[in-house]
Amino acid sequence: MGAEHGGRFGGDDGSTGRGSLGRFTRWLKSARAPKETPVDTDRESLLLAAAAAGLPLAPAAHPADYRCSCNRIGCPTPGTHPVSFAWQTQSTTDRGQIERWARHQPLANFITATGMVHDVLDVPVEAGEEALERLLSSGVEVGPVALSGGDRMLFFTATRGTPADEDEWWPCELDCHPETMDEHPGLRWHCRGSYVLIPPARLPADRTVTWLRGPEHPLPDPLTLLEPLTDACARHAGAEPDFESAWP
Repeated sequence: MGAEHGGRFGGDDGSTGRGSLGRFTRWLKSARAPKETPVDTDRESLLLAAAAAGLPLAPAAHPADYRCSCNRIGCPTPGTHPVSFAWQTQSTTDRGQIERWARHQPLANFITATGMVHDVLDVPVEAGEEALERLLSSGVEVGPVALSGGDRMLFFTATRGTPADEDEWWPCELDCHPETMDEHPGLRWHCRGSYVLIPPARLPADRTVTWLRGPEHPLPDPLTLLEPLTDACARHAGAEPDFESAWP
C-alpha cells in the first residue's frame, strides 16, 4: 500500500511527492508569470535612428482588423493618430523612453511632432517622385523622404522656426494641422501643431509608411524644396503654381 501510494502521488521513485509538488509549483509560477514581448529589432532600430536624428516621437494608434486600435466607433483617422491628447508634450527623443514604448506597445505606430526640430512637406506621390528626381539631379540637398500609404510622399526638412514676427511675414496657406488634412489635397506643410507617422508604420488595407531616404540625411532648409514641390503639385493638378499665396 505504501508503495502504491507513493507511485500515485509521489515521485517516480516512490518518494513522498515533495519533488513533484515542487515541480508543479514551479510550473504554476511560470504559467502565471507575465511573458516578455518579443522585441522587433528592425522596428525598434528604425525608431531609435529617427530619434537619434532629433525627430521627437510619441506612440500612435494602429490598425486592428477592420477598425482602429483606439476602439472609437467610426474613427476618422484609423491607425494614424496619437494615443495621447498630450502628444505634443509627450513627444521625445529619449532613447530609454522610446525603447519602453516600443516594447510595451509592440503593435503601435509612432508619430513625430513637427514644428519643434523639423517640418514635413507632404505631397501626392506623383508630384513627389517628379520633384525628388529633379532635386537630386540638380544637386540640391534633400533630407529624409518617406513614402506614406503609396499615395503621399513626406519630405523632412528643418523647421522654419517660430520668430516673434512670424504673423507679419509668413502668410503661408499651406500650413496643415490634423483637422485640416482634407483641405490640403496638394501640398501640405506640417509645422507647429501637426504631426506625421514615422516609419515603420502600418496603415489600414495593408498599406505602410516606409523610408525612401532615411533619417541619416541632414535636414535641409524647407525653402530649398518648396518651389520644386509646389511646381510639381501644380503640374499634376493641371494648374500653374501660385507662389504668391503659398510663400513670401
